[in-house]
Amino acid sequence: MTEPIVLGIETSCDETGVGIVRGRELLADALASSVEEHARFGGVVPEVASRAHLEAMVPTVHRALDQAQLRISDIDAIAVTAGPGLAGALLVGVAAAKAYALALGKPLYGVNHLAAHVAVDRLAHGDLPEPCVAMLVSGGHSSLLLVPDVTGAVHPLGQTIDDAAGEAFDKVARVLGLPFPGGPHIDRVSADGDATSIDFPRGVVRDAPYSFTFSGLKTAVARWVEARQRNGETVPLADVAASFQEAVVDVLTRRAVLACRDHGVDHLVIGGGVAANSRLRAVATERCEAASIALRMPPPRLCTDNGAMVAALGVLLVERGVDPSPLDLPADPALSLT
Repeated sequence: MTEPIVLGIETSCDETGVGIVRGRELLADALASSVEEHARFGGVVPEVASRAHLEAMVPTVHRALDQAQLRISDIDAIAVTAGPGLAGALLVGVAAAKAYALALGKPLYGVNHLAAHVAVDRLAHGDLPEPCVAMLVSGGHSSLLLVPDVTGAVHPLGQTIDDAAGEAFDKVARVLGLPFPGGPHIDRVSADGDATSIDFPRGVVRDAPYSFTFSGLKTAVARWVEARQRNGETVPLADVAASFQEAVVDVLTRRAVLACRDHGVDHLVIGGGVAANSRLRAVATERCEAASIALRMPPPRLCTDNGAMVAALGVLLVERGVDPSPLDLPADPALSLT
């Protein structure tokens, strides 16, 4: 059997992503971002995101096909993020995927956004170990998952009970006067700071050892900065950014290593937009080596939302003979992994 060629569509938030994957080979990864349109609001505006997806969808599909040097008729299946995500944004992607699948007479696969973030690592490092533990950290999610089979059996172990890690980065960046999205800017500024200069709190969720809370940390940073400003003192931007980043990274990596140990799993996959953070990648590498855990992280460009991750999971679904989704597939903003 020849390796299937799958076109993947991702529109869960503010990125219109279209990827094309053949087997484990990434043929195209086209992206249209509306982040600049949201920056003046300090966060993603759902209606703005939906309209941007509508405008970008067809051109982005054409760009992906050009990158792959393929015709649309060469595609064997269409995969699309069905959830979780912003309702209007998801609807654009799901409607487009249905239209392409129906017009081409090809199978349609609705996939879970979180599972796709795990599956994309296959493009960088080969087949996923089964089972593995996955930690997904982004602006909308901070989750720990036990993954015996990314095409079916994915078990949530813990998640954020308030702000996601990426959301906390955005909010703290706003306090520090840094642009949106905050993650890359805090990462950049932190390089010149002392991460031990301020002892910000590490949140603990009682009776939930694999869950996260970042709301208290965000508040602690805001109060520390406000106290300095109220007293007429200079705010050491780099030190605050580095200390905040260290607190987030410390909590994320400790919980991930603990989950691996407790479940007897020796492979950890980290994905999501925050996985592009340089300090997270460094500390995760150190702690996994110390715990004899094999760490897998996709390249930063595959960590943020993209169509390649959807196509990668779609290929696995086709290869394993999973039944396609019906053409009345709904967009589900709260789609569960289970």
